[in-house]
Amino acid sequence: MEEFEYSKLQVATNDFSLSALIGKGSHGCVYKGVLGDGKLVAIKKQSIGLQILQDNSKLDNEIQVLSSLHRSPYFVNLVGVSHDGSTQKKLLVIEFMPNGSLHDLLHNMSTPPSWSKRLHVALQIARAVQTLHEARPSIIHRDIKSANIMLDCNWNAKLADFGLAVRQSESTQPVNPPCRPAGTIGYLDPCYTTPSKLSTRTDVFSFGVVVLEIISCRRAMEVGQEPASIVEWAVPLINGKRGGIDVCDTRIALPGNMEGTIRCILNVAARCVSSKEENRPLMAEIVTELESCMVRPIQYPVWQCLLRSVLTRRKKRKTIPTTTIIHPTHQADIHVDHSRGKLLVREVLAEVAFN
Repeated sequence: MEEFEYSKLQVATNDFSLSALIGKGSHGCVYKGVLGDGKLVAIKKQSIGLQILQDNSKLDNEIQVLSSLHRSPYFVNLVGVSHDGSTQKKLLVIEFMPNGSLHDLLHNMSTPPSWSKRLHVALQIARAVQTLHEARPSIIHRDIKSANIMLDCNWNAKLADFGLAVRQSESTQPVNPPCRPAGTIGYLDPCYTTPSKLSTRTDVFSFGVVVLEIISCRRAMEVGQEPASIVEWAVPLINGKRGGIDVCDTRIALPGNMEGTIRCILNVAARCVSSKEENRPLMAEIVTELESCMVRPIQYPVWQCLLRSVLTRRKKRKTIPTTTIIHPTHQADIHVDHSRGKLLVREVLAEVAFN
């Protein structure tokens, strides 16, 4: 971790000018900084109120948490810190994310993200939270929300803002128990009512809300809507006859070959936001289920005729094995065992080329 001179970070941000401001929250502001070597970084500064109180607890906590973790492609990683000894002001230097937040992508962009990008982001967030929960000791983020998920130059999602994170001991109790529950309304687990109720499943609930937000592009709390909570609105639709299709963002068409995938992911999200904490899956299970959703129920309309043609010819030659790796669940669907899927595709191409 690099130690930066406070004055050099002032220069890098043009003395924390409004033109350099890229983010603002209840605990402080984030500025875009250009270091002397031209490297772009993000610089987090405490709010005026916390500076007056000389309260660096949120930044100190973020430094401790990020320092305890290995650099990860799923986090906005720590670059360094700076401390002004005369004023006790502290700055946090982190990776710069040029494409803003997931919240901006979903709610402030004129062009909605594609379905494949949404699914990719959901899986990356799940892996980030899984990494935290499987750390030793495990770490509970406590403020998972779309505004704390940043997008790098390749539009990969990274989890940010660890100021409220809590580390647990081997007994699953917090090492330094927080004095009160914390988080963001709309994403906050309703079961987390006292410090003793904090667990990794607190993050699972928040993650489920983010997934619902990704699929629907509806905010976690929509003032003026009934119900205002995305959870109360989405879960009955997911459990309804149409299996959650009505939850999907209507600004972009949902291809028929992705309906099964989206339903599967919405079912995972519904389990995450269950009012019964014990019914929520662990993050490792969630990652496995999301991966399965994305690779198993994929339709192949382009290949469908080719596959059936090849299989028909094989049957006529009596060369098709008794156990096939094609399992149609609906007349229009074909499911592939991906452990041997590449081999099948090569065989289909060979059959097409030479017949």
